[in-house]
Amino acid sequence: MFEPPPVLPNVEWPYLQILVRLALSLALGLLIGLERERRGKEAGLRTFGFIALLGALGGSLGVAFALLILALVGMLAVLLNVQTLRAGQGTELTTSAAMLVTCVAGILCGQGHTISPAAVMVIATALLAWKERLAGLSTGLTEGEMRSALLLAILAIVIYPALPAGPVGPWKLVDPRAAWVTVILIAGIGFVNYILWKLYGARGTELSGFLGGLVNSNFTVIELSSRVKQSPGGTVDSAYRGILLATSAMIMRNATLLLILAPLALLGSLAAFALMLATSIAIVMWSYGRRRHRLGEKSPEIKLELPFSLPLALKYGVVFLVLHVVGGLTQRQFGDVGFYFVCVVGGLMSSASAVAAAAALASQGSISPSVAGTGAVLASFTSLAFSLSFVLRTRNPDLVGKLVRATLCIAVAGILGLLIWGSVRPIVTQWIPELARLEGGL
Repeated sequence: MFEPPPVLPNVEWPYLQILVRLALSLALGLLIGLERERRGKEAGLRTFGFIALLGALGGSLGVAFALLILALVGMLAVLLNVQTLRAGQGTELTTSAAMLVTCVAGILCGQGHTISPAAVMVIATALLAWKERLAGLSTGLTEGEMRSALLLAILAIVIYPALPAGPVGPWKLVDPRAAWVTVILIAGIGFVNYILWKLYGARGTELSGFLGGLVNSNFTVIELSSRVKQSPGGTVDSAYRGILLATSAMIMRNATLLLILAPLALLGSLAAFALMLATSIAIVMWSYGRRRHRLGEKSPEIKLELPFSLPLALKYGVVFLVLHVVGGLTQRQFGDVGFYFVCVVGGLMSSASAVAAAAALASQGSISPSVAGTGAVLASFTSLAFSLSFVLRTRNPDLVGKLVRATLCIAVAGILGLLIWGSVRPIVTQWIPELARLEGGL
């Protein structure tokens, strides 16, 4: 008699769980496949959908199957290139790389990952969709801009790990690594926004003013004011809106720095920053509503300097360290009033560095989050006044009058926001125990 064949092991997958993984992988594959299909590539919507599903199945079955499917997709990419070469169309290296990335993302989905494969596929699709724009950006890069990018990478990757960790010095006021992270953060925000300005800034003075304000609001105001001084005709209205949008960008940048470095400090200044930003945008929209198109109206151009350089890095570092140390000492000796004075003075040199120093002191527990938030708002006030001084040099009564009124409205909105926080602060501290502990312990 024949013995019955051995029963193979059977693994039962949770239906809903595996269905969600397969659906996510298919959606991500179709996303990148849609972009390839739109460009008329051989590997399009269905091919990338199948590759993502194969990767998800391999990731669900185990490491051995995942590697096998990845190898099969690699062979498929080779066959695709052979076919295009025979047709005289050249190689499809970009599509082949996208196929491998899709397979790996599908494997991650099959293993239960969600955020990481989705982020990778969105980035990959963006790289494919922005081919022309990225190519134009790379060919338009100057040698100085390339050096700026390399210098930023050196400061972040090479110098940062070599710095000592923890506070140093006799009073333990300076943390070199924390200070360097702040410098890299400010410079990195400026660099990214400089790239955005390179991509979109030439489309209009208002957009250039906003993106330029994210890089350096004072320099943007100087540029727009100088253009008005050179040709005061039809440039006043566009320069007026550009300066206001540069101010809005400065407010957004300072609030973002607080959010990243000391979120509780932003809570104390959120009402002030929100009202200042809303007032600035409302004035810009009102100006748009009153705009009258005039024949031959010229828009002033903005020419920003390099996004990042060694002198700029040293400036950020020195200003941050000085404000950090002096702010801490004056707060110890003269209380909150002394710290506020340092923030006001620091806003003349660099409002971003002043805000970062306030956030760093709050994160270290040297000052309360509310004091840090108020100091950040005061530094923004100083930056507003400093920018207005450049506009006064144009001696254009129309532009000066408009911006003085707009600046006063923005400042009043900020003061109103600080008063609102002062009234609701006892209620908020009851809701947030961590904030109450920090406020009460200082």
